[in-house]
Amino acid sequence: MKRALLILLALAGLGLAQKPRVVIATGGVGGVYFYYGTTLAEIWNKAGVAEAQAIQTAASIDNLLLLENRTGGGTYYCGTVLPDSAYLAYTGQHDRFKDKPAKSVRILFAMYPNFLHIVTREGTGIRVVQDLKGKRVSTGAPGSGTEVEALLVLQAAGISPKDFAKQERLGAQESANALAEGNIDAFFWSGGLPTGAITELSAALARKGQRIHLVPLDPKSTVVQTFQKRFPGLAGPGVIPKAVYGTRSDTPTLTFWNLFVCPQSLPEEAAYALTKATFENLATLRQAVAAARDTTLENAVRFVGGTIPYHEGALRYFREAGVLK
Repeated sequence: MKRALLILLALAGLGLAQKPRVVIATGGVGGVYFYYGTTLAEIWNKAGVAEAQAIQTAASIDNLLLLENRTGGGTYYCGTVLPDSAYLAYTGQHDRFKDKPAKSVRILFAMYPNFLHIVTREGTGIRVVQDLKGKRVSTGAPGSGTEVEALLVLQAAGISPKDFAKQERLGAQESANALAEGNIDAFFWSGGLPTGAITELSAALARKGQRIHLVPLDPKSTVVQTFQKRFPGLAGPGVIPKAVYGTRSDTPTLTFWNLFVCPQSLPEEAAYALTKATFENLATLRQAVAAARDTTLENAVRFVGGTIPYHEGALRYFREAGVLK
């Protein structure tokens, strides 16, 4: 009896006598973020570590604004976010966070990667990023994660969209159509493997006797080295295998790992419990969300030491799990 009372008092001291109320901000219905977040809510509720609810949002920036502005009164807003959006919000470089940088954001774990594609076709003369000068290039839809990533990479390469013969701001399908029709020479896209629009583009080009080409971003290149120095902890190395789109060779590129974030004010014990429940139920998560195959203990900690800190509760779990010293 006395032992039970001591445990209850200890939990109360940690703010966990009651389960934390956690709202998981996701993305649009039908997107990976939405299914990932709703599955996490189910896992956490079933594990008894939180009263969790997933909500539909406009994704990354919206989620970060909710985390910063709506957390309080015992309710914690967590969410799925693009790493570039999180970086720009945390450092106050995004328009919505210029007056108040999102300094309370803490990473629980890295989820799965988006691969940066710089897509062209053979015969355009585009072999490296610098070759985009003087070409017709789509940098992604306005305000998209693709556009943010494209502009950061171009900045690292010392290129401005003003150096293009023409800049377009198109989504993946529109960009692929424009390239197939010869209206642009190249386009940026950030997404998973394979991206359907690019698979279809490869087939369309093949029917014309042409071949798709992906511009490499080699880890040893000046562009990538400069990028990593200017934006530490934002992206990691990755490879798009040649079999994915039928390119002549594997293509090294940057991977932007989607992050799951919570506020710093989430109690350490709660962050520990949420992280633990997630990684003890990966089979459930992967069954519901294919992209979760890349949610592993090793991948989860790949940005420890980067610009955005991890939550202390999450770090404690990862140390116990043996993936951090």
